[in-house]
Amino acid sequence: MRRWFRLVSMRSADEKWMKVALAEAELARSAGEVPIGACIVSESGELIAAAGNRTIADCDPTAHAEVLALRRAASIIGNYRVIGVTLYTTIEPCAMCAGALINARIAKLVFGAPDERFGAAGTLFNICDNDNLNHRITVERGVLADDCRRLMQDFFKERR
Repeated sequence: MRRWFRLVSMRSADEKWMKVALAEAELARSAGEVPIGACIVSESGELIAAAGNRTIADCDPTAHAEVLALRRAASIIGNYRVIGVTLYTTIEPCAMCAGALINARIAKLVFGAPDERFGAAGTLFNICDNDNLNHRITVERGVLADDCRRLMQDFFKERR
């Protein structure tokens, strides 16, 4: 019974934080950016940082939501290693972002929808759990996947 309760409570916590990431994605969308959002949560369950894509606004190809959230978290923590945290992101990270997550030494990645074209957390590449790297990340897939996917699909339908 306790294990079932723990799984249910973990899933509801994941959904809570994914909604924060979705809110960041909505802000990015309203700014004309590709609607991807991310947030970083401590082991104790506190929000450390959140961000949405800003590649266009910042004129920076590295200004993905995950990278921006990592930069903010590292600044807040005061260390380039953000050990023990969970990063939530609406869409599976690309190779650049997955590499940044490895370098930051995050403990867990939770993403909403897979990315068939660029996904680097198991869909196209598997950077997060690669035997050739010195750090591995626990990955949870599919949290609020339909909401995350729909946001992206609606954004690109509007742009066509």
